[in-house]
Amino acid sequence: MRRIFTSLIAVLVAANMQAQQSHAPKLVVCITIDQLRGDYLDFLKNSFGERGFKRLLSDGVVYKHVQFEFSNLDRASAFATIFTGSNPCYHSITGLTRYDIDKEESQSCLHDSHYLGNYTHQNFSPKNLLSSTIGDELKIASKGASQVFAIAPEAESAIISAGHAADGAFWLDDYNGKWATTTFYKEIPKYVDKLNSGSESLSQRLSSIVWQPLLNADKYTALPYIGDKKSYRYTFNEREVGCYPRFKTSAYINPEVSRLAVQFIEQGGFGQHATPDYLAITYYGGNFLDVQDNSYTQEIQDIYYELDRSLATLFDAIEKKVGFANTLIIVTGTGYYTDTEVVAATGDKSIGGTFHPKRCTAMLNMYLRAIYGQKNWIKGYHDRQIFLDHKTIEDEKIDLKLIQDKAAEFIAEFSGVQQVTTDLTLRSGEWNENAATLKYGTYHIGRGDLIIELQPGWGVEDERTGQTSDIHRNNAVITPLIFFGNGLKSTHLEQSVYATEIAPTITNALRIRAPNACRDLPLSGIKMK
Repeated sequence: MRRIFTSLIAVLVAANMQAQQSHAPKLVVCITIDQLRGDYLDFLKNSFGERGFKRLLSDGVVYKHVQFEFSNLDRASAFATIFTGSNPCYHSITGLTRYDIDKEESQSCLHDSHYLGNYTHQNFSPKNLLSSTIGDELKIASKGASQVFAIAPEAESAIISAGHAADGAFWLDDYNGKWATTTFYKEIPKYVDKLNSGSESLSQRLSSIVWQPLLNADKYTALPYIGDKKSYRYTFNEREVGCYPRFKTSAYINPEVSRLAVQFIEQGGFGQHATPDYLAITYYGGNFLDVQDNSYTQEIQDIYYELDRSLATLFDAIEKKVGFANTLIIVTGTGYYTDTEVVAATGDKSIGGTFHPKRCTAMLNMYLRAIYGQKNWIKGYHDRQIFLDHKTIEDEKIDLKLIQDKAAEFIAEFSGVQQVTTDLTLRSGEWNENAATLKYGTYHIGRGDLIIELQPGWGVEDERTGQTSDIHRNNAVITPLIFFGNGLKSTHLEQSVYATEIAPTITNALRIRAPNACRDLPLSGIKMK
């Protein structure tokens, strides 16, 4: 029903949108702001300049909210969904890590030992992304003539938004602060090498970067839950372990992204070719690592102020080099927000609790031993999924569905568990609406036997640190979707759209096919002139 309603509204505005446009863009810039919060844009708008967010919101086609159809969102699954136009059940990127059941360990969703890193020791490729992306389809349509690049603070964002056929994907390495890539991609422009060497490199400049409040204390009024307005001073030392991951959550990561993006615009010839070019850029809109135990901070406001300036810098470069009339800019977020939430308490009663995976799997194994015999029935636990030992089950000639159902019934009795769904239930199509998010958010190959959903307010114990993390919330993170440039006139639409509708809308603007796993139609009939 919600999709039908959205489609009806889209039809009403389609004629207006089509009338505004008559040609395909020479340049498409897809900007994804990791952990963007639309409510913060509203709260902080009076402190923004005129050429960043305000320009987008006043002159763009603005959809109020992007909705993802699965829970347990993270950076990898959100990016894959946006750029393929499909859910994890098709593109297979269910999270930042995946579980190797043979090795009984988790590894990066991008891990690929067949490729080396450039400016990094990590071995990455998009091989586990089982759908084409916007950039892939543009490369196919242009017979390789279009330039396709991606820039991001993190590898997952860069590689997934670039796709398989891209010319290059670059991210800031966690260990040396260089703009890194993988030998899967063949091209490293000279201006990237320049930013990685000598005085231009972040490693040479890092110790001189000092983050202090960007505004006077009396200007931090957007979030009334800040206790005392403090005068903080953060520095970064390249000799300290973890300095670059910490820097990548600071206000100054976004100027670094714009610094490289502007080089692509000014020196890369983008928008100057017979076929459209494509640049995917990721910015950061989450909280600072040092204060992630507090959702309401001066630091998060400074991150948004600096993000606004970084967008303005990028837009000015695009306007000067290519022109907004020839450029389609798309801006959206990832639909989630990460912080280390402190569980609230009222009197003697706290809201929520902690789910203990190690304790849970040990008790489940004891339960299954009591029923089926003294064997080790559990292979492992990863990301709210429990993996049974299929070899033992097969050797003992036990029906897989029966043991999955028995195990699910047992786990469902644990405190904090909202529901448990089995792999065979999802495979057989017997799942109901309550399990839809688990169906869409998992991939049938490599999925655990039991998929667990926790109740709101419950977190998961990190076995390495013993701390509670990943506290479950049912709240939607307000995530706008904005189309700007290429002759579009300002339109504000209140309805929600699906994340899987973004890719076909962009490919429709480029007059090419949607990614091969995409099943949705373009939004609002956005067609190029």
